[in-house]
Amino acid sequence: MARPRQGAAATPVSTALAALVESGALTADPLQTAAATVLDRVANGLVAPSKGLLGGLFSSPEPVKGAYLVGQVGRGKTMLMDLFFAEVPIAEKRRVHFHEFMDEMHAAIAVFRKSPRGKSESADPVAAVVAPLLKEVRLLCLDEFQVQDITNAMLLGRLFEKLWAGRVTVVATSNTPPDALYRDGLNRELVLPFIDELKRFCDVVELDGPTDYRRLKFEGEAVYQFGTWSEVDQAMDRLWLRLTGGVPGARSELRSLGRVIEVPRAAMGAARFEFAALCEKPLGARDYLKISHAFEAVMIDHVPQFDRLKSNAAKRFIQLVDTLYDRGVKLAASFAVPLDALAEDDKTRAEFQRCVSRLIEMQSAQYLAAAPRGDGELGVSKETASS
Repeated sequence: MARPRQGAAATPVSTALAALVESGALTADPLQTAAATVLDRVANGLVAPSKGLLGGLFSSPEPVKGAYLVGQVGRGKTMLMDLFFAEVPIAEKRRVHFHEFMDEMHAAIAVFRKSPRGKSESADPVAAVVAPLLKEVRLLCLDEFQVQDITNAMLLGRLFEKLWAGRVTVVATSNTPPDALYRDGLNRELVLPFIDELKRFCDVVELDGPTDYRRLKFEGEAVYQFGTWSEVDQAMDRLWLRLTGGVPGARSELRSLGRVIEVPRAAMGAARFEFAALCEKPLGARDYLKISHAFEAVMIDHVPQFDRLKSNAAKRFIQLVDTLYDRGVKLAASFAVPLDALAEDDKTRAEFQRCVSRLIEMQSAQYLAAAPRGDGELGVSKETASS
């Protein structure tokens, strides 16, 4: 497939997508190509207003129209978001999982209400928490947009009204079309005006082709390798390139509670870690949930056999597996010993029973073909802004 020619308007996402097709990392898909064209428009619109004084003075009072990428699992939404976010050449951009973003907003509202300003009868908590965001963000990218609880449903309308009024462009991925958001939810009529505004401020881009590319990456593959590292490392390297379509990957990072989680290698919605980096460092449930939100597949190298001297690492590994399992994240790993021998002593073996059961299920064709298992919210207590 030929790379798109550069014209007067840049085609950053289309060009990056075509390069991946040319390299063999991806199979050409007309729906992905069409979606890339929409994302090119968004990227160009975000850059154009900054070109010259007059461009800024006479720019539209509304934000650049965003995009809402919707389709089943494995159709390329996350990959396109990766390309788009990397290619938009502005600093005022942020990418975050939708439920993490909403948790942040609920938490900020709760803090504001306890402040002296928040106790005023005229206080607007939504405006207060959006104000600092408007100073820092022109592009807000939201992964896995989904509305499933009343607290988020009640906040959506006013929150996004103020974001759009502040000229923030929204680009989102979702498994659910806008008209089906919060379907059958309590007081759904409160969400309908927001859905209309979402469709006004975002082009709805359907990615509903017949091929689940994520499933094909795992089809026929042994996702677990057992033995000494010299025996399994080459097999893991081959599997990594299969998962990423031949893209080697690059170092990345995630931020969790003000901390930085180093990701040694990330590409095409997959991440690769050493066991020690995940389970021999002081990471916890929220960190693992952050990883599960950020990646569709996780590869872990060099999982050891566990004895009592590795009890803390064993507990973290169990927690990590539980989190990935609950979210439906695909796992590939290399182990020093077979699964039923992971725990060396009786006490550790008892703690590992459920973990081993889940590891066995996570290598099954049924698990690998399944869609993600729910939101896996980050657990911040929510207070709606309704009062």
